[in-house]
Amino acid sequence: MGNTLKNKTMLRWGVLFLIAFVQAANYYFYDAISPLKRHLEENFQFTNTDFGLFVSVYSIPNIFLLMCIWGGIILDRLGIRRTGFLFVILMTSGAFLTAYGASSFYINGGPGYGLMSSFLTSYSPELKMMLMGRFLFGLGAETSIVVVSKTIVKWFKGKELALAFGMKIGIARAGSWAAFYFSPIIAEQSTVWNNAIWFAAMLLAVALLFFTIYSFLDLKFDRQEKMEGLLKEDEIFHLSDLVKLVTNRSFIFVTLLCMTFYSAVFPFQSFSPDFFLNKYGFSTLYSGKIASLLSVGTTIFTPLVGLFVDKRGKSATLMIFGSLLLVFIHLSFAFTFISPILLMILLGIAFSLVPAAMWPSVAKIVSEKRIGTAYGTMFAVQNLGLWAFPLLIGIVLDKTNPGVTPSQVVEGTAHYNYTWAMLMLAGLGILGLIFAFLLKKEDRHSGYGLELPSNKT
Repeated sequence: MGNTLKNKTMLRWGVLFLIAFVQAANYYFYDAISPLKRHLEENFQFTNTDFGLFVSVYSIPNIFLLMCIWGGIILDRLGIRRTGFLFVILMTSGAFLTAYGASSFYINGGPGYGLMSSFLTSYSPELKMMLMGRFLFGLGAETSIVVVSKTIVKWFKGKELALAFGMKIGIARAGSWAAFYFSPIIAEQSTVWNNAIWFAAMLLAVALLFFTIYSFLDLKFDRQEKMEGLLKEDEIFHLSDLVKLVTNRSFIFVTLLCMTFYSAVFPFQSFSPDFFLNKYGFSTLYSGKIASLLSVGTTIFTPLVGLFVDKRGKSATLMIFGSLLLVFIHLSFAFTFISPILLMILLGIAFSLVPAAMWPSVAKIVSEKRIGTAYGTMFAVQNLGLWAFPLLIGIVLDKTNPGVTPSQVVEGTAHYNYTWAMLMLAGLGILGLIFAFLLKKEDRHSGYGLELPSNKT
């Protein structure tokens, strides 16, 4: 065992950076269109509901088709390489299709434009093609994150697991930061604004190349483990294991916390540039820069929290503190004019505390043979919120701002009031806080050791 690739420190961390880039490119594309909301309103007459639908359609395959769960099961049965290639290719294809839907070539009668114009005429052809691309992107993107998560457990369990998760999350959030910061710059400085979407799609093509490089290392590692007798038949996932998973109270609580917490952050992040533009009167560029501070905070703090969990533990406690901080932030956005820079930095800290403690905790609660299915199930439930709440935010904004049109907002003669939308997100934070308390209480009885350092049980 001492001679496997896993035990070579530099190579192990090199693997981390390869697969973390895959998730960073995923996050970049997911967030790159959020700062472009004003361009979508101006060029395609998107309403808030249209934009919310565009954001939420990403999660439809992972809710109604249960792709995260099926993807996790496929991952546990077929392994990292075959599953990873399938879903990374899917999300890359979806990204290019989305970019095509916003391109001048498509708008001027390119392939598919006539078909998209022939049905559901209340929706623009641009929206429908972009929805198709976003759907395909979501079909692959969430399971690709499950693949990345299982890869980290495979290479870091028993070593620096929480730090590795923290570094992976930090690198991925750097992708989000870059999207919010650079996407509006690319759009405004390019001759064609939708070059910002094409650039995001190209990053996913690079990610596919990086995963290919990783696959050669993964193949060699598996051969080494097989030679040393470390791959055993009883470690292969069976469908009967799914029953054990969904009846585990600790797993249920951590999954519900995941759903409520992420639903209070990601949908807000998607709308945040528009929120800052409307509430504080910032420019499009400056709003994108403020929104990017969330990812800056997580990039810096998540690895530090992961290191703390490795050395000191306290995972359940950190999840409680992170959830409590989230509630405070959303209420402050709703009712005060506290500096959005300060609140976004605090949100970055909250979004470091919970994920850095939560994801390595799953490896304690669930055996490694079920880890892909466990993460897949969590992402499937999480996507229920990521589908519902962007759409609900858009609906709430349109319903609570009667008479305000996208053209009025673009012209600066009106603005959207986000108070009720922020209260809805604060309510999600409160639910997450409850689930975090229940998880800590259950851990005292289950004995998984969530309060212990990550390399102890």
